[in-house]
Amino acid sequence: MVMALSLVSPDGAHLLVPADEVSQLLRHFADGWLRTADARGLDADTVGTLAGALSAVADQLDAECIAFMPSRDEEA
Repeated sequence: MVMALSLVSPDGAHLLVPADEVSQLLRHFADGWLRTADARGLDADTVGTLAGALSAVADQLDAECIAFMPSRDEEA
């Protein structure tokens, strides 16, 4: 699976990446590690811990973005 990120430069100096793409990328890395750990001779427990940590960061990012969104009452 090939991943591509949408880069935005609103001020011409800083690059921004949509948060949903970052969380998807983190989950993609975690999944890739889990699928290839045995073939690469990596310790399954360590890889599982690292993959879990990446997934937790992705979940936290998603939760913070959802919390940041205005409620329907605020939009009206």
